[in-house]
Amino acid sequence: MQSSNLFDVLFLGDVVGRPGRLHVREYLQSLSAAGDKPDLIIVNAENAAHGFGLTRKIVNEFVECGVHVLSGGNHTFDKKEIFEFIDDSPFILRPANYPEDTPGRGTFVFEDGDFRFGIINLMGRVFMEPLRSPFLIADELIASMNADGVKAVMVDFHAEATAEKVALGLYLDGRATAVLGTHTHVQTADERILPGGLAYITDAGLCGPSNGVIGMDKEQVFRRLVQQLPCRLEIASGPTVLSGVRFKVDRDSGKAVSIERILQYSEL
Repeated sequence: MQSSNLFDVLFLGDVVGRPGRLHVREYLQSLSAAGDKPDLIIVNAENAAHGFGLTRKIVNEFVECGVHVLSGGNHTFDKKEIFEFIDDSPFILRPANYPEDTPGRGTFVFEDGDFRFGIINLMGRVFMEPLRSPFLIADELIASMNADGVKAVMVDFHAEATAEKVALGLYLDGRATAVLGTHTHVQTADERILPGGLAYITDAGLCGPSNGVIGMDKEQVFRRLVQQLPCRLEIASGPTVLSGVRFKVDRDSGKAVSIERILQYSEL
């Protein structure tokens, strides 16, 4: 197989606040400088605005540093201003299994020449919200994309329960190209190619402060968990971590041929 026949995708896990955004920008700049820029860059950005939601200014920051698609989750609509631009921004995704009249979109198709790569954003239901079944919505959307000439489909599955994520990966093996988990902000070490050619990881991890509690200041979290007192969570300070995966897809078959876990620490 010739390397020119491979489509190269970088997916970065939940970006938390300004520290996470700065680390993402630095990392993408280093790839460009090394001549190692992927064909497609996808970032889960639902926590990018101080941990909760997304703003137009932050969207522009991501676009300027080369990000092609921003996926979301349960915090997608935490910043009210997103309602001003999400309908006009097809590359910004919210979970596709939200109610049908929810603003925004749950899918995006990226075109590289005649190769069409689909991205689906879904949210889990276990320990989360009573949304439509991510399994049945995935069935519908993948069939629709395939009928429209999409050769490969990746799912960002924003879910709490490990079992639900594993189940979706196995359920879609042979029909989707990748199922990549987000939401827990803790990277798992189970990246692999399933028998049907699907790239899988239970959680891509966090891009943000590494010494906080999933990106948040630990003292405030202690106040909540130890003293059972209310407080407003703030982004942690100190060193950061960048987490995600990079996988390659055979353009002819639409199957994943490799997946590499990315875990990089910084003193930003």
